Amino acid sequence: MFNPVVLAITEKDLNTIVKPLLDVLKVLVPVLLGVVGSVGAIWVIFLGVKYAKAEEPQEHEKARASLKHAIIGFVLIFVLLVALQVGVGVFTSWYENYEFPQY
Repeated sequence: MFNPVVLAITEKDLNTIVKPLLDVLKVLVPVLLGVVGSVGAIWVIFLGVKYAKAEEPQEHEKARASLKHAIIGFVLIFVLLVALQVGVGVFTSWYENYEFPQY
């Protein structure tokens, strides 16, 4: 069966698209993990101090909710970045072992 999309994308074309993208992701993801980890730690410490200093019951509950939401958000971002790093590894191994169809 004739598939023009498969014929249009050759190994050389795919290399020019995928290789720079993978190179950027391999450098960017570990940097982002460090930045998110450090900013998350600082922000959670700040919210923890705010929670400890709260005197009114409404302030206490508001600070507790903020702290809980911040922890959930940073854990979610961290997990997604780790999944992206694992996904890049899986994609790279698939891409390097892919055999282009011969027409």
